[in-house]
Amino acid sequence: MASPTHPADPTRTNAAERRRVALATTIGTTIEWYDFFIYASAAGLVFAQLYFRPAGDQIALLLSFGSVGVSFLFRPLGAFLAGHLGDRIGRKAMLVVTLILMGGATTLIGLLPTYDQAGVIAPVALLILRILQGLSAGGEWGGAVLMAVEHAPAERRGRFGAFPQLGPPLGLLAASGAMALMAMIAPGEAFAAWGWRVPFLISVVLIIVGIVVRSRVAESPVFAEIAERREQASLPIARLFRFHAPIVILAALTFAGNNAAGYMTTGGYIQNYATNPDGPLGLDRAPVLLAVTASAVVWGLCTWIAGGLSDRIGRRTTYLIGWGCQLITVFPMFWLVDTGNLWFLALGLALFTIGNGLTYGPQAAFFAELFPASIRFSGVAISYAIGAILGGAFAPTIATALVQQFHTTNAVGVYLAGLTIIAAAATFLLRDRTGIPLGPENEAAQSRGATILS
Repeated sequence: MASPTHPADPTRTNAAERRRVALATTIGTTIEWYDFFIYASAAGLVFAQLYFRPAGDQIALLLSFGSVGVSFLFRPLGAFLAGHLGDRIGRKAMLVVTLILMGGATTLIGLLPTYDQAGVIAPVALLILRILQGLSAGGEWGGAVLMAVEHAPAERRGRFGAFPQLGPPLGLLAASGAMALMAMIAPGEAFAAWGWRVPFLISVVLIIVGIVVRSRVAESPVFAEIAERREQASLPIARLFRFHAPIVILAALTFAGNNAAGYMTTGGYIQNYATNPDGPLGLDRAPVLLAVTASAVVWGLCTWIAGGLSDRIGRRTTYLIGWGCQLITVFPMFWLVDTGNLWFLALGLALFTIGNGLTYGPQAAFFAELFPASIRFSGVAISYAIGAILGGAFAPTIATALVQQFHTTNAVGVYLAGLTIIAAAATFLLRDRTGIPLGPENEAAQSRGATILS
């Protein structure tokens, strides 16, 4: 086999191209997660009433949050498909496909009739479209982070990897802001009648912007060399689970602790708990959504800081600091929310997002450095998707059931604290490989020593 004329070297990517990649991955993931989070927000605010009301109030709420979680069950399938194709045909193509799938499903949800208008067809169609969102989300993240990290110089992978990680907090910021705006423009019954639909329909415009931006970036230099060498793995997923299953499990557990905590707001739980007129607080929708929006700003800032910090002190150390912050704020966050004071609610959410950001900012680089080049897309995407099932998939449903059973949010705090401790232990078992060469010429070294047990 002929050797390539040049190795996979990110320094060949000029500064202008890196900026384009950073912009494309940030905009694309923001749009993807805006679409994903407005569903979760609507599930906490109106979907129980509009699509599941015949089941009774409490069961309808559980079904509404359950529909958020159902999409997570299909994220591994999206990760399997996107991982296989991303390792076979490239990172860039999958970014465009996942964006179209997510945006199309979101726009159709905005046009969907309610149970009163279409009967049982309405919730069934809602679930199908949510499943399509799950398939897209499962494939999106792996491609976006690899485009960012594999274009970056070794000493700045954490910083560049933080760009696509800004997508979720920016998506939450946009989704909560859009919902808060519509709650003010169309308050009360008008919000349930039509106001919630507007943020979903906006997605058709956002998807066009995302496609234009993403289509203008170059393919990852690592995949370009893999293709040039003709060394694409024929069955990347089979190889991944044969040789790297323990790494997938540990990486998934690290994300589970982050994702479950994040889904207290991104999954719509806090929004419903604080605004439910039959609940203990009964606060107005608009100010609660604004408090969530403000917490998304803190989350984004901490995510950005953590990416750069991980380049200086290492990925694992940054993670462990984040787990400590998350653990010590989980109970105070709920105590502050339970005061019913909007300022305290905003403070509690902001404090809680600090640890969430510190364990999210380094994730792109941390995961990319765990897996060999030829199966890296499959490795990061599947680890992420499994972690999402173990963490955020049913976190709002579990939290709702725990409060219904024990009549205190302390039960939810115990649940989240337990997941945080498990995630910290998994992080400790993974080896910090900050700066390891990512090109296919170093695949032998990449295949060894990713855990402290190997």
